Amino acid sequence: MHFQVFTSRFFSSNNLRHHYASKYDDPRMELRHLRYFVAVAEEENVTRAAARLHVSQPGLSRQIHDLEDELGFPLFERSAKAMRLTEAGRVFLTESRAVLQRAEEAVKAARAKAGGMHGEIQVGYAPSLTVQILPRALRKFQADVPGVRVLLHDLSTEEMLAGLHKGTLQLALMVRPSRKMLRGLQFAELARYCLCVAVAPGHRFARLRAVNLAQVAREPLVGYTRKDYPEYHDELDALFKSKKLRPRIIEEQEGVTGLIAAVESGRGVALAPSSLECMTGPRLKLIPLTPAGPPIVVGAVARAGTIPVFVEKLIAAAAQT
Repeated sequence: MHFQVFTSRFFSSNNLRHHYASKYDDPRMELRHLRYFVAVAEEENVTRAAARLHVSQPGLSRQIHDLEDELGFPLFERSAKAMRLTEAGRVFLTESRAVLQRAEEAVKAARAKAGGMHGEIQVGYAPSLTVQILPRALRKFQADVPGVRVLLHDLSTEEMLAGLHKGTLQLALMVRPSRKMLRGLQFAELARYCLCVAVAPGHRFARLRAVNLAQVAREPLVGYTRKDYPEYHDELDALFKSKKLRPRIIEEQEGVTGLIAAVESGRGVALAPSSLECMTGPRLKLIPLTPAGPPIVVGAVARAGTIPVFVEKLIAAAAQT
């Protein structure tokens, strides 16, 4: 509720206007009075509320009495052990919380504007790798920097790297590229996922607790296109070569939705990060690979040099998930 609506509801009556005109030159209610009131209402006890607010108990009691005097009606029914809200107090609590929330949002928006944190961030991402990272990171970032919009682009590795170099992207969330691919860029690790074998629920592997690489090598394999996901093929080649095996890739997909559909239809199995389970649900089964291969490292990639403050904040938000 807007502050104007709140104030008109509580301070527009003739009696209250007369009360303020006679007792004070102008209303003395401040946001701290609302914070004090909310704390007492939630704790139902002045002592506990004072400890929560780090203020003295007598001072807090006096502030609540002053607030009730200004309003012209009691907010609490008092007993020896507790303070219960009156009917008017319950209404006032709802409106006070709304005002405090709106004030907090106003401060955040103003700070973002004053600190140059407004505008848009163009972010490339790989869905299967960031499905656990992005939602929580975006929630935290938008709460901290409400003046900045994050525009997401589902892109291949090559498209993200090209966008970073051209400046059309400020950030990319992706698997760690090779050193050669990272020239002119910088990488910050965010998460690690184990490599699993994705199979259709009716596949014979679905009943197993783990699958080894030799078993996978005998299966038709569904992967991503080499042109758009070169690092994926580099990882596969290194993994199979370490066991002196060769993968039998029967088809390549341009994105994760195609890969999921191909595996679900029974055309083959796929090697994928454990995070893929968040996207597939019961459509696929993800079986751990044994022995476990190297983890899949996912992180944030930006251009080398000075990173804009709001981009740093988004990376920090992602790192905390």
